[in-house]
Formats: sequence, C-alpha cells, structure tokens
Amino acid sequence: MIQSILSIFDQLNSSIQGLPVYQPGRPIEEVARELGLKPSEVIKVASNENPLGPSPMAVKAMQVAVKQSHLYPDGNAFYLKNKLAEKLDIESSNLILGNGSNEIIEFVSHILLRPGDDIVVSQYCFAIYPLVAMMMGAKVNSVSSVAYGHDLRAMLKAITPSTRIVWVANPNNPTGTLADSDDLRFLVGQVPSDVLLVIDEAYYEFLDEPVDLLPLVKSGEMPNLLLMRTFSKIYGLAGLRIGYGIGHPDFISSMEKVRQPFNINSIAQAGAIAALDDDAHLTATRKSNEEGLRFFESVCIELGVEYVPSSANFILIKVGSGQSVFEALQERGVIARPMGGYGLPEWIRLSVGTPNENSRSVSALKRVLI
Repeated sequence: MIQSILSIFDQLNSSIQGLPVYQPGRPIEEVARELGLKPSEVIKVASNENPLGPSPMAVKAMQVAVKQSHLYPDGNAFYLKNKLAEKLDIESSNLILGNGSNEIIEFVSHILLRPGDDIVVSQYCFAIYPLVAMMMGAKVNSVSSVAYGHDLRAMLKAITPSTRIVWVANPNNPTGTLADSDDLRFLVGQVPSDVLLVIDEAYYEFLDEPVDLLPLVKSGEMPNLLLMRTFSKIYGLAGLRIGYGIGHPDFISSMEKVRQPFNINSIAQAGAIAALDDDAHLTATRKSNEEGLRFFESVCIELGVEYVPSSANFILIKVGSGQSVFEALQERGVIARPMGGYGLPEWIRLSVGTPNENSRSVSALKRVLI
C-alpha cells in the first residue's frame, strides 16, 4: 500500500472551499419534533408553495402512473414535451426538462462556465445562481439593487469580456419585485450575442400582464436567450421537482449532453401533463394569492412596518431582527423564512397560505412585534 501524508480532504476541489450550503425552508415534521408539537399544529409559510395543494387532475393522473412505477420513465419525456410545446406554441425541440429549475441552472453552468469566467446577477438574487457559478470556479459580479429589485441597465453595463451568463429572475425571489418592462426589453435587445441571458420565470403565471419573450425563442432570432419555468409554484407540484427551460434548439441540444438519463420520473411526468389542463386550479390559485398578498400588505400598513410590494406568491417584511422573529414565530408553530442568508438580516419572507394560515401567521407576527 502506498503511503501518503495527504488525506482525501486535501484532494477536494478548490472551488468548494468556502462555498455556502443552501438552506431551504424547514420541514413541518422537523419543526414539530423539535417543539414537541403535532404536525397538524404547525404551518409552513416559508417556501413559496401552493397553499391549495397540487392540481386535483394531477393527483388523479399520478395515482394511475404509480402503478407503473416499476418501469423506467420515458427518458425523453415525449408526451410532456409535446403537451408543453402545444400549450406554449413552440416546438418540442425548444424544451429541456429538469429536476426542478435548479437542475436547469446546473445544465447552463456546466456547459458555459470555466474558472475565470463570470456571471452577472442582481443583489438579492436567487441564491442558487451564484452558488452553482462558484462550484464551477467562476466569479460572481453582483450589481446593486434598486428598491430591492434588478437594475437591469446597470447589469448590462456590468457585462465584461469574461461574462458568460446574466441571470434575471422576474418576478425576483426572494424580494418579489417585478422588473420594468421597458428595461427588460432593453436588456434583451442589447445583451451581447456571446452572453447567455437567462430569464427565470418561476412566478410568471401569477402576473396579469407579463412580458412575453416566447416569440424571440420561437423565431430563433435570439439563440442566447433562455427562459426557465416550473411546475413547483402555481401548479402546486413542488414535491415532484420538475422545471423546464425554453430556448433555441441548438442550445437545448447542448444542455441535453449533460442531462442525466431519467432525470424526470414517470409520476412527475404524468402529474405535470395533467396539471397543464387544470385551468380551474390555476385560476383559483391566482385568486387566492392575490387576496393573500392584499391581506398581508394591509396588515403591514396597519402595523407601520416596511414591506416590499410583491408580484409573486410571497411577501418580504422588515421586522428588525429577522432571525429572532423567525425563531419566535417558529415557537408559535409558524415556519417563516429568515433572510439573513440573502443579505437581508432585518427581514423575513412569508409565503401566501390559505386564509386560515395567513390569519394565523399575522396573529403570531403581531404577538412577536407588538
């Protein structure tokens, strides 16, 4: 046996040194165990999940699909891709599916980023963009926000010869801000052709008048544009982990080379196909979300606390010490999201829940703040 003075830890990829670990919203069961409560006594308003649950049509389809779960799924997701293509009026070759949108972020980073490259993001951007870039040894160029949202014209100016990707979440997570439509169109029209512009549209379906960039993809005139959407939010299928990218066929083909086979399981495919037809569930979710946002805003005004007007399914509220308020709410069986990890230590994020969950969240928040 060859002896070495080094250990396996000396061989770790240098890119992971100091890499932060993404902290998701805490599960209900974990908090219930910790506090000695029943899971039914705890509500979670931390992860921007659909409070109405999954699409009922999706549930029925998944119940049928589970009987075939001994078989491998369709690795190319033929029926789901074609269903999506029909709904979006694009070709199936414009689509790639991921295990959540997070996997699409990894695909993009794998094929574009090398050590020494950089990405451009906004301050308070979704944490996974810089995290994956750092995994690849790339640098992160973070542009100061304006009113907690993207300064798109400044982001355009921040592009350097080393820039490979510009990430824009619209609406943004975790702040809920919506980019100015003229600024967004300006960015789209001016971004260099050798830089990929990714518009993360995870909350697109909550918007009344979204900027429609699909024609640019459909026409093929902008091969350096990629849109991302998900079934996790308005469709209520977060537990299935299924997102998708929409882009030029040649760029999609390049991403397919790093996609693992069978990354989308058969039950997820069945549920997503059915969810696309469940217009009633989508409409009910939008209505519930709009009412919930207005409720939270009215309470913030009543309490005299600052909040960020949201175009998504959550709201950012300034509470003083975000971590302390998070812990105090948790003791009362309400799981919120502290924002210290996003550089917003004075804030918490509350997802819109059912009317009962919203009322309970506000009641607990008032007891903590007043």
